[in-house]
Amino acid sequence: MVSTHPSGVQDSAHKYLPLFNSKNFDLSPNQQLLPLTAKVNSQDCLEIGGCDVKTLVEQFGSPLYILDEETVRTACRQYRDSLKRYYKGESQVLYASKAWSCLAVCALVASEGLGIDVASGGELYTALTAGVNPELIYLHGNNKSREELRYAIESGITIMADNWHDLQQIVELAQGQQPVRIMLRLTPGIDCHTHEYIRTGHLDSKFGFDPGDLDEVFAFVSKQTALNCIGVHAHIGSQIFELQPHRDLAALMVQWLTDSAKYGLKITNLNVGGGLGITYTESDDPPSIEEWVKPICQVIEETCTKENLPLPKLLCEPGRSLIGTACVTAYTIGSQKEIPGIRTYIAVDGGMSDNPRPITYQSVYRAAIANQMSQPLTQTVTIAGKHCESGDILIKNAQLSKSKPGDILVVMATGAYNYSMASNYNRLTRSAAVIVANGEANLILRRETYQDLVRQDCLPERLIQKS
Repeated sequence: MVSTHPSGVQDSAHKYLPLFNSKNFDLSPNQQLLPLTAKVNSQDCLEIGGCDVKTLVEQFGSPLYILDEETVRTACRQYRDSLKRYYKGESQVLYASKAWSCLAVCALVASEGLGIDVASGGELYTALTAGVNPELIYLHGNNKSREELRYAIESGITIMADNWHDLQQIVELAQGQQPVRIMLRLTPGIDCHTHEYIRTGHLDSKFGFDPGDLDEVFAFVSKQTALNCIGVHAHIGSQIFELQPHRDLAALMVQWLTDSAKYGLKITNLNVGGGLGITYTESDDPPSIEEWVKPICQVIEETCTKENLPLPKLLCEPGRSLIGTACVTAYTIGSQKEIPGIRTYIAVDGGMSDNPRPITYQSVYRAAIANQMSQPLTQTVTIAGKHCESGDILIKNAQLSKSKPGDILVVMATGAYNYSMASNYNRLTRSAAVIVANGEANLILRRETYQDLVRQDCLPERLIQKS
């Protein structure tokens, strides 16, 4: 089989990973694995946002998260514009910031008119510090602390009440104040094909009120003057390629609106969650953003017409599909180990501390050598991290061009749940991140120092070594 690289070089041995055409802004099922602005320059090096990846590593070090601003903005606009195109009622897109929460990312999506879904007091603080309008912030969580709820109430955001403990605490904290704006998270009992750790819609889930509790929940909320219940919310999981579960969810949620009206609740918001999958490998085939939005809007409108209901305000909460493919992680290649007849290992200067998804979810990624993009893919290697853990493997059986120590390896589609789940395992410092646009690179996360690692350590005086 013969395939052609972006530079026009043919390779008869392996398929190459083609680059995205930066003029094609449709994040369609056959999207490529690199950000929208990716291209190969005259030095055969990968460029993103007009910035040479090799030069970025020389300037900012590695591992380095490289976030393409144009890709994020394009995804935000696709969600926003698709809702306006296919839904006759009011709509609002929220960014599920658990995918990657930092000041720059929150500010970026807010500049495109998106709200923010937060899952902790820390994510709430980040969104507020980034300047996000509190009226567009929604707090999630199945075990919110009293301090987090108090912070949320004082900030004037909307709280997703997940369980009875939430409701009882909110009522207590809200006494003597303005009614607290809440939405109810309900478990729809809808299963979907994704990793068991990221399925949230089936009945056996830690999230949300069970369907059998709906009447009791609606009755309780309707009697609480401290609560202003504006909507219902459900989420069926993450990295989902199927559309039917989302259609089923939309129809069910309209039924919940009908049920709530029996108790005098004037629920006007319907939040269908997120969960749209992205392309991590060339075999992945997710729907496009538009293909995801359109049937949800159609089902809600049709069901509301059938039930003689006014159209609710429609909210959705994408995370991975907004930012996942917008980022690559650049590493510097170090040691190599060849085991004849078995495997060749190539080690990089990061691993499970900056990308825990392979060891946690058995997630699969693709990679390329950024400083020799058009070279033939003649190596089958296993890319290993540097941590003291045999399971610290980023990619098994990766197809790469011949590499040497000092080359720059990029792993693609690392924008979601990489930095946000990063750790200091083996006391590695957390990686830096830059955002790139129009040939300019700006630091958005500083690389941690060794001093940062011990900043929160406390050493009792009796343990201090005497000289």
